[in-house]
Amino acid sequence: MTLQRIAYPSPNYSGRGGSDVRLIVLHTAEGSRTAASLGAYFGDPNTQASSHVGIDDQAGVIGEYVLPEWKSWTQAEFNPQAVSAELCGFAAWTRAEWDSHGAMVDNAGLWVGEEAARFGIPLVILSAAQAQAGGTGICQHIDLGAAGGGHVDCDYGSGNFPIDRVLAVAGGSPAVPIPPGTGPPATGAAPAFPGTLLVNVTSGHGTATWQAQMIARGWSLPSGADDIYGGESEHVCRQFQAEALAEGHDIGAPAPDGIVGPCTWALAWTKPVT
Repeated sequence: MTLQRIAYPSPNYSGRGGSDVRLIVLHTAEGSRTAASLGAYFGDPNTQASSHVGIDDQAGVIGEYVLPEWKSWTQAEFNPQAVSAELCGFAAWTRAEWDSHGAMVDNAGLWVGEEAARFGIPLVILSAAQAQAGGTGICQHIDLGAAGGGHVDCDYGSGNFPIDRVLAVAGGSPAVPIPPGTGPPATGAAPAFPGTLLVNVTSGHGTATWQAQMIARGWSLPSGADDIYGGESEHVCRQFQAEALAEGHDIGAPAPDGIVGPCTWALAWTKPVT
């Protein structure tokens, strides 16, 4: 499916200065609820800000403010290297709220797929360190840190934003959210922890075993149990840890950190599937 792009031209753009596009960046608008209203905001030269596109709940249709060959003004120092989309939602949304805006999320996936094809960008989710250090792939505004403006969208780092679903749609998979309660029951026993923390990027050391268990629980890892703990695995880990903390489980850290240590490892087998 090809997105229909409705033009709402913004005067707030400039040339890339010879930079290649290496980042596909997702944002939340934090106010405008339609691509048209966001277009009116970006259409004001006094705004001094813009994004390439705006994405709302109208399936298959997005607003386009700046053509992709130009630089939009939305993520500070990373503007020359990025194409960016504003989703007409809020960083404070829960996963359930994002899932209730499925058309918006799926439009984001279609847009990511189109821009990845346009610029030859791989469909991989970057960690904050990778995004800031020259990596090529997909990230959220929060991953760009202070040099990206210090914003916290799409989800304050909570893992609530369904970037896994965005990636699946971008890669041509059907956009079917995982129904609650699917996956195997917890066994009550986990394999022995391999002794090495799984961090981005770890290869081996039980990575494939953990990935296979998370897939069996119903989590989306588009690359499968590939034995490489990269951006996809880290993002799933953060989401799983946030869910576990909310349910009162010990993840071995005060907040989701995307690292599979002994506690997070064990919970992959012992925590009830919810």
